[in-house]
Amino acid sequence: MSLSIPDPKRLAAANDVVREALPRFAPASVEWETESIANVPAAGRAAIDALPALDSLPSGSEIAVTAGSRGIRDFPRIISGAVEALQDRGYKPFVFPSMGSHGGATADGQRAVLADLGMTPDSLGCPIRSSMETVEVGPDEGRTVYVDANAADADAILIANRVKPHTDFTDTIESGLCKMAVIGMGKHRGAEMMHNAGLTGDMGKEIRERAAILFDELPILGGIALVENAHDRATHIEGIPTEQILERESELLERAYRELPMLPVDDLDLLIVDEMGKEVSGTGLDTNVIGRTYFEGEPEPDRPNYTRIYVRSLTPPSHGNGLGIGLADIVHEDLVRELNLGDTYVNIATSGETKRAKIPLIVPDDESALLLAPSITGTPDPGKLRIVRIPNTMEPGQLFVSEPVANDLEDNESVTVGELRELELDDGTLASDPYGI
Repeated sequence: MSLSIPDPKRLAAANDVVREALPRFAPASVEWETESIANVPAAGRAAIDALPALDSLPSGSEIAVTAGSRGIRDFPRIISGAVEALQDRGYKPFVFPSMGSHGGATADGQRAVLADLGMTPDSLGCPIRSSMETVEVGPDEGRTVYVDANAADADAILIANRVKPHTDFTDTIESGLCKMAVIGMGKHRGAEMMHNAGLTGDMGKEIRERAAILFDELPILGGIALVENAHDRATHIEGIPTEQILERESELLERAYRELPMLPVDDLDLLIVDEMGKEVSGTGLDTNVIGRTYFEGEPEPDRPNYTRIYVRSLTPPSHGNGLGIGLADIVHEDLVRELNLGDTYVNIATSGETKRAKIPLIVPDDESALLLAPSITGTPDPGKLRIVRIPNTMEPGQLFVSEPVANDLEDNESVTVGELRELELDDGTLASDPYGI
């Protein structure tokens, strides 16, 4: 993308005054009380043992296993354990990309997305079959559901996914096994159909109803559900028989909400996010963490309240897909140069919400964003700016905070605040890793 960016420093009044008056900053970290599963592959194998439908499946049967596009740290090891357990029983499992329009809505692109997330035939111990071809499933035209053709041709299907709060809507079931079944397995066509239905109706209800159709019409063995803790590690892994998924996923969602990591501060003038990306969140930035939804028909949350958000880069596994860039107010020009608008717009057209694709104010360096902050946040005194910097919205427990925020956090028993120091800028660029205390 060709860019000609004017220097925003011209827009900030009294640059030298602002620069000298910026507050000091300190590293901070949040300590959450969490438990992690020590042997993740073993938990994946145990989840297979909890699926009684396998008892009637003949040896040698092919089993299709879902794999999505999110950066779920323990997911590859869960799947490798499940694959091993299926093979020990004499079955022939294979993994198929289950991710709507991600990877540019191409078979090779989706295979590359899995590879970037650590899922290859070698790491999983089974083949990966990638195709954008789908077949129709459903009793009538008004409730047709689309399913990956490779999965539909298999003798059985195993759905695996993380259960967590969704970034578009709230319901008794949000992001999890049902969404993976309807949207992930539906590929580009199914994802577009579902998101369009969500824009004109009730997304949660649509997912629940269409998932029920799939559970009735397809040889789905059940699901492997994962709940992550605040450190992005598996704290719960469970095999769920198909007939129990709708009820049990709702219960696991309540636990996932309790485990969801959030920033320890609700009110900020400026939130700086080092990176956004598809493996971080389906919307690039987790809308629950930043307090912005920007989705037609969904109300905006009251908290947290972050006046402006500045995003510095796009993760390599995003392959240029910048869905969610419109959730920010300011972005670094390097992020915009990395955009693949074709892939971004395919994802936007599929999800149906154009506001999330709007390109915000572009700055040539980090200093420009900081110099603009007093003018665009309603905080004319730079020394009083409430600023927090985080690596991404999956890691909100690592922070670099301005002095006003540091003072507030001193009384928070779950937060450790380091020593205040002058802000470091090297030729307009923030220090690469300021988070260590």
